[in-house]
Amino acid sequence: MFNVSCIQLRSNNNINKNLQSTKKLIFQAVKQKTDFIITPEVSSLFSLDKKRLLKICTSMKDDIYLNGIKILAKKYKKWILIGSLIVKVSKNKLVNRSVLIDKKGKIRTYYDKIHMYDVALSKREKYLESKTFSAGNKLKSFKLPWGKLGFTICYDLRFPNLYRKLSKAGCLFLSVPSAFTETTGKRHWHSLIKARAIENFCYIFAPAQGGTHYNGRKTFGHSMIVSPDGNILKELKKSEGVITTSIDPNLSKKLRTIIPSLKFD
Repeated sequence: MFNVSCIQLRSNNNINKNLQSTKKLIFQAVKQKTDFIITPEVSSLFSLDKKRLLKICTSMKDDIYLNGIKILAKKYKKWILIGSLIVKVSKNKLVNRSVLIDKKGKIRTYYDKIHMYDVALSKREKYLESKTFSAGNKLKSFKLPWGKLGFTICYDLRFPNLYRKLSKAGCLFLSVPSAFTETTGKRHWHSLIKARAIENFCYIFAPAQGGTHYNGRKTFGHSMIVSPDGNILKELKKSEGVITTSIDPNLSKKLRTIIPSLKFD
């Protein structure tokens, strides 16, 4: 058994302010006796303005937000997954990257978002992430002290084969840090999260951005921790905050024995 916390933010375009907001919520999670903390997608900077991002984003080595979180992980002796950072990997190339930090403050692995959110929800609401970010091309998982975690980010949620591959590789937990739009979140967020949990018999850890941001964009919030049989164990609505609950890794294993669907796919 271990305790996991999902942090909900309303990030803006100021990396220092976002770091301070995250620090406060990490401290809350620590007081709730957590073992593992996860932040949402684009925790450090909420923007799709590539020209500006190329000016202010850096490598992981120099990233203010990442270095601040590494200090906290070491100070409180907690594993922390930064749901995603915007990282500059070359002169004109940015990636949307999850970064896993151990309780000694060391980076253990990272995952670059594979599926870019290129959609036209209406004449007024369009997103073209591929114009800002370069897509990743590698599935990533990591064996935590409590079991294996598979990494995904937001729009990845709509691609069930990705989750199937991770669960068949032995993942008991799946992270889905997100910034789901208000529009699609109301329609699909709960159903997709529960479906990915049930069909793979995995816990889903889904911290989210929530509310109206500085640029007018609205995100759905509703950070959730969901059990392998689709029960919502904890959920937030719109406000910034943190949810924490106890996780039993053996439940995933038990359910896979009762209904061995992963063996036949």
